[in-house]
Amino acid sequence: MNQIRIIAMLLFISMAQRSIARDGYHIHLKIPNVKDSTVYLVNYYGKPLPTIYKRDSARFDKNGVASFNSNDSEFVGGIYMMLLSDRNTYFEFLLNKGDDMTITADLKNLPEGITFKNSPENERFQQYVTFLKGYGTQQQDLQKELSQAKTKDDTLAVHKKAAASSKELTNYRHSYSEKYPKTLLTTIFNALEVPQVPEGPHLLEDGVTRDSNFAYNYYKAHFWDGFNFQDDRLIHTPLYDSKLEEYMNKLVFPWPDSVEKESDRLLKKTRGTKELFKYTLFWVTRNVENSKVMGMDEAFVYLVENYYMKGDAYWLSNEELTKYTDRAMKIAPNVIGNLTPEIKLPNVVTKNEESLQNLKAKYTLLVFYSPNCGHCQKELPELDSLYRAELKSKGVKMFTVATEGDQKAINDFITKNKLEEWTNTWDPEHAGDWRGKYDVYSTPTIYLLNEKKIIKGKRLDHSNIAGLLDMIEKIAKDKSDKKTKS
Repeated sequence: MNQIRIIAMLLFISMAQRSIARDGYHIHLKIPNVKDSTVYLVNYYGKPLPTIYKRDSARFDKNGVASFNSNDSEFVGGIYMMLLSDRNTYFEFLLNKGDDMTITADLKNLPEGITFKNSPENERFQQYVTFLKGYGTQQQDLQKELSQAKTKDDTLAVHKKAAASSKELTNYRHSYSEKYPKTLLTTIFNALEVPQVPEGPHLLEDGVTRDSNFAYNYYKAHFWDGFNFQDDRLIHTPLYDSKLEEYMNKLVFPWPDSVEKESDRLLKKTRGTKELFKYTLFWVTRNVENSKVMGMDEAFVYLVENYYMKGDAYWLSNEELTKYTDRAMKIAPNVIGNLTPEIKLPNVVTKNEESLQNLKAKYTLLVFYSPNCGHCQKELPELDSLYRAELKSKGVKMFTVATEGDQKAINDFITKNKLEEWTNTWDPEHAGDWRGKYDVYSTPTIYLLNEKKIIKGKRLDHSNIAGLLDMIEKIAKDKSDKKTKS
């Protein structure tokens, strides 16, 4: 009985040791003639070079050997690099959780001069790297041929060679994936897949009319087919950021509803992962926050309310999270489509109280400015010229709020620029809360309101107001025509 217990205990210890070995990584690096210097284990994080991050470091001994050992249970594999102390010499390799390998490198013959022991996948990866080097040389030669092409036939011949070369690369990846379907490199190859739009003709449901949007719709619908959103190793490759950029900024319609829908879709796909979900939420939030597209701040508010304020941004400190929520709360009242907050301030000239909501107009341009602002000094005269030439005849009225300056400075600005026809207000007691409600952090800040004082445009300038008005009028006319026909 004691022998059975001992055997069982030894078996348990053996299994536990094997379990521990599956965590982290163990790498022995040998580089002849490199001594007493530091080498870094670095990784990608969503983006390609030069954006890399240090994971670990080790020092070469007198024999040119450096060892990296980690039992980190949360380690995630991917494409990693060995970066030497000159911060210029490096090579890539594949690293999976639990790998225990030996790498020998000949620095005079990179990237081919690398050999692996106990890592068959990296041996195959090296073959792919060699293939890619030849493919790159071939592409350079084709570019040279194209630049020297003298006739249409010459150009066509080069394009045929390029297509054949590209197909050869695709076939290489497909062949590998069929032989080794469960490997990291296959996961990477699948993520690299580009949708191949079927040849036409493609017709609409009537069977006659050509579907001019087929290629776009097909490409967009199949863009993520090969990407495994549940494999966190892909965040440690140089793929994800560029794919997000292409999809969200080139394929998704730049309108808040569309961006919100697609963001939800991507976040749902990555839900349950740690790094891919984190990167996706960070990326889509930053993308809408920095967007130059009018009205995209609505999508920022949506993401903060539906993810950050519900505890999904687990990596943020309380202070960082507060910055997001405070920013969203400032923007929320004045997103496009909302009823504009009321402003009641004294008229600069008459001192009578003016109410924004009571101003009767088909459209109102609400302008926050400072008489001391250099940009305002250029923009408001341009705005007045536009008002007199086009806007006034379309039923537009002007309502301004001077954000700073004494009464004389504001009056002088109005008189100098002949803005007396506008409704000009100021806040001498600094009692109004317009700055927070309208998110006025710079001047000039210009909003377009409709007859009901619904926000139709924001962060405008004289160059795009007329175009926005024309678009609003056209949409209203189209809706009216459809209603009449029905």
